[in-house]
Amino acid sequence: MRSLRLTLCTATLALAAFVPPAQAADGGSVSVTPSTPAAGADLTLRVTGCAGRTATAASAAFVADARLTGAGGSLAGETRVRSSAEPGPYDVRITCADLEVKGRITVAAAKGGTAPASPAAPVDAGGGWTATHLSSMAPQATGPGTGQAVTGLVLTGAAALAVVLRRSRRSRGTG
Repeated sequence: MRSLRLTLCTATLALAAFVPPAQAADGGSVSVTPSTPAAGADLTLRVTGCAGRTATAASAAFVADARLTGAGGSLAGETRVRSSAEPGPYDVRITCADLEVKGRITVAAAKGGTAPASPAAPVDAGGGWTATHLSSMAPQATGPGTGQAVTGLVLTGAAALAVVLRRSRRSRGTG
């Protein structure tokens, strides 16, 4: 009887270890500033109810996932709406340490009928004339030339002579 009780307790503990804890999907709230951003606009996200210090907000409308930081259950971060985002509603999923909060943003139509342009690739900033000019020059040997080598040898010889003279004076007792 005792082994049956031990087996049941062990099975219960093992089952409890592998079942994920329940998470409240509506335990927090999300706010977006501006409330209806246009395509290409920057926006600020705020979420409440997260116990951790960081969270990640993801949406198909964003250029990149937003990293939210803060403390005391309130986190905030910034991101940008894709310039190619079509007007309409988009889901936002914020993943915190202890829960997942879902929200929704509505992308407004851009004024003038076209979305503002945003860079799609890095700018070619190659250095201008200096880079072109220096790359066409013939390579030169770097390092000391003949003049520097002769000067170094003369200074080394003078130092060696000073050491010899100093030792000879000490050995005679005159120094």
